[in-house]
Amino acid sequence: MKQKVGKDGDTVKLLRECDAGIKMGISSIEDVVCDIENRKFREMLNECKRRHEVLSIEVGALLDEHCDEGKNPNPMAKGMSYIKTNMKMMASPCDETIADLMTDGCNMGVKSLGKYLNQYKSADDKSREITKKLINLESNMCNDLREYL
Repeated sequence: MKQKVGKDGDTVKLLRECDAGIKMGISSIEDVVCDIENRKFREMLNECKRRHEVLSIEVGALLDEHCDEGKNPNPMAKGMSYIKTNMKMMASPCDETIADLMTDGCNMGVKSLGKYLNQYKSADDKSREITKKLINLESNMCNDLREYL
């Protein structure tokens, strides 16, 4: 596939990173949500998952406009996350552990997306705006998780 350059190239690259981040977030929530004991906490995570899914549809539509299939999370990162989650849950299977794991994930997402937003400066306004929405979603989720740490 020919590498896109300029505004379209940065737009697609930024959207791909959002796509991968959203998929990673949804997967991470699905990995732990059934283990949550506190009903309010479980509902909060399910609502965050729903919001990620809404953004996933928006990102998918924008990627379709650019004839791009998107991006899956890095298999190594996903595998390491899965192992970390399972190890921590075996050592301490409680809501606080889940909140801690989710907080780490949100912080990594905010950091990565901020980096990509700065890296792909030529991305169009729509993709930059959706990236900011995702950063806000992750940041707000991180704040909401504090109650369960």
